[in-house]
Amino acid sequence: MKLHDVIYKKDNGVARISINRPEKYNACTPVTLYELVKAFIDAWTDKSIGVVVFTGEGDKAFCTGGDQSIRELGGYKHYSEQELAGTIAALPLEVGWQIVTFLIRHIPKPVIARVNGYAIGGGHVWQVNCDLSIASDKAKFGQAGPRVGSFDPGFGTGDLWRNVGLKRAKEIWYLCKIYTAEEAFQMGLVNKIVPHEELDEEVNTWCKELLEKSPTSLKMLKYAFLSETDGLAGITELGVGGLSLYYGTEESAEGKNAFMEKRKPDFWKYYLKDE
Repeated sequence: MKLHDVIYKKDNGVARISINRPEKYNACTPVTLYELVKAFIDAWTDKSIGVVVFTGEGDKAFCTGGDQSIRELGGYKHYSEQELAGTIAALPLEVGWQIVTFLIRHIPKPVIARVNGYAIGGGHVWQVNCDLSIASDKAKFGQAGPRVGSFDPGFGTGDLWRNVGLKRAKEIWYLCKIYTAEEAFQMGLVNKIVPHEELDEEVNTWCKELLEKSPTSLKMLKYAFLSETDGLAGITELGVGGLSLYYGTEESAEGKNAFMEKRKPDFWKYYLKDE
């Protein structure tokens, strides 16, 4: 997979997705978002992948949201056909951001945020929406919307509220303060803090422990959490997850076989067999 703004690697059951714009504190463009979507979908469909690690390149930032240098009246600049030149593609930033957030939340595998530096604005929204967050002791956290004329009225507020409580979530959004890794841990924004030089070792340890667990159990647990937080969409994920398990039974296969053989199905013999 040829990518411009993202580094994507897969090894031993772990997919690692890293924003590769360290000179911009890993702020995202429409190209970045398009490539993140491609990487997350590939990790979703690859059955050999059990865990996704999401991070940013360099030591300064995980992600600092949208690249303000390409923001103009009406939104973020869209790349022209000449700029894309058939080698890279883009998604409108306002749309692409929500698609990436959706993929983080709905991919049926644990997503670990490896927070190596600043997680600000949209980057902070992403780390909040990851299943687990492991932070360097040098990491910094916060929202920036009201300071730069923006806001996230969906998962960026709802999941933050669930993580830290309503009063603290309003403080984070309204005041746009920057919080240390220790403050973030005390609020419940991250699962663990480690010395910066031990970040990769700790992330790898968590990946190893997750890969020792049942992938189907982890998938169904993630869908169960979604059923509580995401309304009908979450219930649908849980239901479809159960359907995928049902498709593996003889009772389900009987329906398809009977249809193809133009006969009435006999579900009960398989249902009773499983009792």
